[in-house]
Order: sequence, then C-alpha cells, then structure tokens
Amino acid sequence: MNIPFPSQVTQNEALFDWVAGKVALCQPDSVHWCDGSDAEYQMLAQRMVESGTIEPLNPELRPNSFLAHSDPRDVARVEEQTFICSKRPVDAGPTNNWRDPKTTKSHLLGLFDGCMKGRTMYVVPFCLGPLDSRIARIGVEVTDSPYVALSMRLTTRCGHDVLRPLGQSENFVRCVHSLGLPLEEGQADVSWPCNPEERIIAHFPDTRQIWSFGSGYGGNALLAKKCFALRVASVMARDEGWMAEHMLILGITNPQGKKKYFAAAFPSACGKTNLAMMTPNLPGWKVECVGDDIAWLRVKADGRLYAVNPEFGFFGVAPGTSSQTNPAAIGTLKRDVVFTNVARTPEGDVWWEGLTDKKPPHLTDWRGQDWTPEGGTPAAHPNARFTARASQCPVIDPAYDDPRGVPISAILFGGRRPSTIPLVYQARSWAHGTFIGSTIASETTAAASGQVGQIRRDPMAMLPFCGYHMGDYFAHWLDIPESTTPDKMPRLFGVNWFRRAADGSFLWPGFGDNARVLKWIFERTDGQADALETPIGWVPTELDLSKLNVSDEDMDQLMTVDTEEWRREAASIREFYTRFGEHLPAELRAELDELDRRLAAS
Repeated sequence: MNIPFPSQVTQNEALFDWVAGKVALCQPDSVHWCDGSDAEYQMLAQRMVESGTIEPLNPELRPNSFLAHSDPRDVARVEEQTFICSKRPVDAGPTNNWRDPKTTKSHLLGLFDGCMKGRTMYVVPFCLGPLDSRIARIGVEVTDSPYVALSMRLTTRCGHDVLRPLGQSENFVRCVHSLGLPLEEGQADVSWPCNPEERIIAHFPDTRQIWSFGSGYGGNALLAKKCFALRVASVMARDEGWMAEHMLILGITNPQGKKKYFAAAFPSACGKTNLAMMTPNLPGWKVECVGDDIAWLRVKADGRLYAVNPEFGFFGVAPGTSSQTNPAAIGTLKRDVVFTNVARTPEGDVWWEGLTDKKPPHLTDWRGQDWTPEGGTPAAHPNARFTARASQCPVIDPAYDDPRGVPISAILFGGRRPSTIPLVYQARSWAHGTFIGSTIASETTAAASGQVGQIRRDPMAMLPFCGYHMGDYFAHWLDIPESTTPDKMPRLFGVNWFRRAADGSFLWPGFGDNARVLKWIFERTDGQADALETPIGWVPTELDLSKLNVSDEDMDQLMTVDTEEWRREAASIREFYTRFGEHLPAELRAELDELDRRLAAS
C-alpha cells in the first residue's frame, strides 16, 4: 500500500517507519493522517452518520452535536482486562493486573494481524499538555475507529500542530488501537463495531507503548486519557522527577482579587467535576476550571509545585449533571458536543437522569428503544458521557493552556464517607498529607454490602491508574519535596462532603457551599484562618456560614473527630498497608504509628 505521509509538516522517519509497520500488521484498506482541522471533524462526523455510529442532534437546539449509541457490551472501562506488562510482576505491584510482556506482545501480534481489513486506519498525533510546555509529552495513536479520531480531536491537542514540536524525535508514546472487527469484501458493518470476547488493554511502561483491542469505548480506546496520561505517564513521572495525578485543578479568587490554585484527588462519584466548575455560594468569590480530571505537576526553578492539565477537553459523566449541580458543565454542552449513551428527546435533543426534576413523558433510550417513565429502566446508561472542548466551559481559567502551568497552593484528598472523616482537616506536613492521600476511601452501605462501614480504599484516587507498584508510588510522593523547601510546597488537606446524620441525610449541602471550605483552605495557606489541633490534624474552629441553614449541632458532627471511630480507622489502614509489604515507605508506617500514639493520648 502507498501510505500517505504529511511530508509538508514533518520528515520524522521514526514516525513514518512505525506507522508503516502498523499498516503492514493491521492491513487497513486506507490510511488517513489526522490534521485536527474543522473540515476533518465534519468529515469524520459525516462518515459515522452514514454508518449509523452517530446521529446528528437538532441543530437549532444543539448545534454541530451528535449522539452515539454503543454496543451494550461496550459501555465502560474494563479493569479486569487491563494489564501492566512490566518486565517483572513486582514492578506492577499488588494493585495492577500483570502479564508477561513477551507473551502478551506475541498474543497482541496475533490479534492485530489483519484486524483493520475493510477499514481506514486513522493516524492521530497528539500532545498531552500545552504544546510548548516543558512538561508536555507527545503520543501517536493509530486506530480504525472514526469515533476515537473525532473524540481525540475534542479532548487533546492533536493533528499537524503536534508534529512541529515532535520534530525528528523518536520520543513519542506509541498507541495502537483496533475495534477488532475486520470486514471481508462485501461484508456489512455494524453501527458500533467491537469485539468484547477478545478485549484487552495492555500497557508496556518500559517501552512506552499501549495496545488496545476489541473496545471502542472511552478509556479503553481513547488511549491519550487514562492509559497514557496516568498509567504510562506515572512511570515517566517517576523516572523523570515529576507527578502524573488523577486530580482536578481549579483557580479560586477571593473578593479582594487574590488568586490561588488548588488540585484535588477524589475517587469516582465524589464530585470532582462539580468542584472543578463550582459556582460559589459566597459573594465575591470566584472559581475557574483549569482541568476536571488529570494534573501533571513539577517543581519549577522558584521551588513551587506547578500543574498543567494534559487534556484539552472533557470526557465527563452525564447522569446527575444539571443546571443545579453543575451549571458550568451545562453551559459547556450547548454546542459542538459528542454525547454517548444518553437518551434522545422527540425534538432531537438529549436527556439523562438528573438533567431535569421532571422526567419527560417519552424518549428514545440509550439502546435506541422507546422509553417512558413507567417502564422502570434508566433512559441513559449510568456511565453515559459527553465529550467537549474545554474552551467552551463558561468558567474556564485563562491559564488552562498556559505552558508555564499554574502554581499549586493546596492539594485536597476526599472520599465518600458517611462517618469518621470530618468535613475538612489539614495535614501536619507533606509526609502526613501523603499518608492522608494514601488512605482515602469510600464506604459502602448496608444494602450494598450487608455491613455498614465497609470501605474501599483508593489511594490518591489512583488505584486503577498507577502504572507501577503503588508502594513505590507513595515513596515517589515523599521524594518530591527534596527538590525544594517545605515552605514552598502546597499545603495538604482531607475533605469529606458526604458525612451523614443518623437518619441518613447529608449533614453538609455540598456543591456551591463547598466554597466555604475552600475559603478556609485559601486562608490557611496564608496563615490566617484559625484551627484546632486534633489527633488527625487541624480542623477549623469556624467556617463562613453566612446565609447557610446548617445547625450548630450538625456543624459539630461535621467537625467531630471521634477517637473510637479513628482507632478503628487506624486499624483498617494498618491492614490495608500490608498489601504493599516491604515497598511501603517507612515514613508512612511512622505516620500511622504516630496517629495511634496521638489517639491513645487523647
């Protein structure tokens, strides 16, 4: 096959040779080099409309927007089929699925042999991080999915612009993706091609490669996202002395015009996107979004920790998003959006659970079937998604694409805990904050588990995304301050918006009122707000509760540090830490021992 090559923008022989090798392996009918243009976006969309993969929405209601319905077997990330193929099992650690790299590569070569017959191979050069940033990294994904190519245009900096900073370098992450469903001559295609029976997502951190087969959905197929920006990037960050984290980044400005930037790590279903785009319920305060999901951080020459958002768009969960919970997200979705697995209204717009208080009387659900409220089934899949450019967000921070990044003053760790964890508390030191981050968790309910208080720990919200041994990852966190002085590092905090009263109701209103917590954190980083020392850290003596209807009793419970509950928490942490064996840093064992000592003395 004569392989087209954008010679007018690059002469990178390593890139051409790599693509040529994948063409020979996958045997597509044609090759398209993505240039990232608006015309290309329309071409890809039209191609998928014709194949039935997407359908256009009403242009008067949702201009230049589309709706995709995936195969019901291909609706979310598949952690059980996701592997870290490091040289040794110990390098992957106890939190990852490990496979031998040689055996896995042999298996993959068999799967990919001829896998793109009857299809087009799209070559997508992309950059994670602002193009001219020191921390930015480049990847190239080859894929036979136009849905992936179009989505990558919305979520990353991609196309010909990326080839300029790449130059002649061989230093790019090689990403190979296929739907795994070749077409014989004359064979009819399906609207959402995939191959769930052969699905595998394999990461080779030592050689900076990612191979994905059989899925066309989200984090399984958009290899720039969790696969590169977290799993492989975490290994790169360890080797190069920076941090790749599952964190939002927000800018917060007080009424006097002083601005700071915070990062925050929350497990799923803990309000990360809502916090990143918050509309504060405090007069004069403003929150702006730098990123809602991933942060890359590096200590710069001035000794401060700076962060960039490696992504360029949002791939967010739709259900639960509304003008009440996240008006900025709703504002982002007015046009130029690809929705996946939401419902369609008779007028040609979209709907999902939580979008409106009242359910529509009739919809076409995410499976393409007629739907009414009386049917008892969800109209949108619980993991339904929207994909849109970050620049469309009405509260996007002016520095969201700044190659210098933004200086981080505070890092927040939070989980969904109905008890034990107070609304907010401050770590005593970077090591203590690392200890807090390594132990964050969400609790199950009795209905789900048969036992109240069963917890699932998700250290730094990175449990599914750390590409190497998590004990060594903790050690990397502890090493970061060595390149600067403690006074220049961010202050670390734990937060918990989800504490419940005895009747099961939430004690804290959350959403825009979380700005009251951010205000206290803002002032603590300036050494201004008062705090009370407790065995677990410092808690506020008071928050700004102006015009907020929360009783004194509820506030007391929100801030309570119950010694008996925390003794049980410490015992649970000690058991959890055994997973990491000798890889657990001694500093974290010491922090746990100190917590036990303070609890015994209280």
